Amino acid sequence: MTETAETYPVLVASDELKLARRIGAGDRVAFELLMRTHNRRLYRLARATLGNDAEAEDALQEAYLSAYKRIGQFRGDAALPTWLSRLVLNECFGRLRKEARRQNVIPMVNANTLAEADIDAMSTNESDPPDKAAARAEMRALIERKLDELPEVFRSVFVMRSVEELSIEETAQCLQISEATVRTRHFRARSLLRESLAQAIDLAERDVFEFGGAHCNRVVANVLARLTDEDRRGGNGNESP
Repeated sequence: MTETAETYPVLVASDELKLARRIGAGDRVAFELLMRTHNRRLYRLARATLGNDAEAEDALQEAYLSAYKRIGQFRGDAALPTWLSRLVLNECFGRLRKEARRQNVIPMVNANTLAEADIDAMSTNESDPPDKAAARAEMRALIERKLDELPEVFRSVFVMRSVEELSIEETAQCLQISEATVRTRHFRARSLLRESLAQAIDLAERDVFEFGGAHCNRVVANVLARLTDEDRRGGNGNESP
């Protein structure tokens, strides 16, 4: 069975403050609601930044623990999802810096290096027949692999804008970059992703209707077996002209 993410109503600013106060007072039920409401979006953000499933999940957990301890600092100056996103990004960037120091390598990303993929393939639909669901799963896996190949600065913007459908303003606030930079990186990410997917499809087209190996052996064996059977029944298998 295909898993689908639970959906929760969008909280308005006043509700966010009330929820934050409840969590600050130690209300674990309210904190669970907070996590379940934002889990998928924040995980995708962490995954896009770190490029590793397990690392992203661990970073998300650490960010949630930080949020629980610091929720008293939330004053509503930014939307609660934006505040949470910053905590997740801070955790992710800290891990990236630590990994860079460990390897004694400073990652270099050219933000000016100059994007459209079928993101619909990344979602699931329980009504899809098995063959279509399998095809969507393969396409989703391909897109995720190609996303992992993008530089982190492009990948995180792409996930926010094209996958989570955040506005340019919201994305800029979360990443603490200008709206112009969001537009540039999103365009570049889509261009790089489209080019990468096109190359993968071009390579795959060469193998369309591939016929060799077991398929070839099976047909040859079946034909020879039928000829042998006809010989046994008295025919030589050849027709006179």
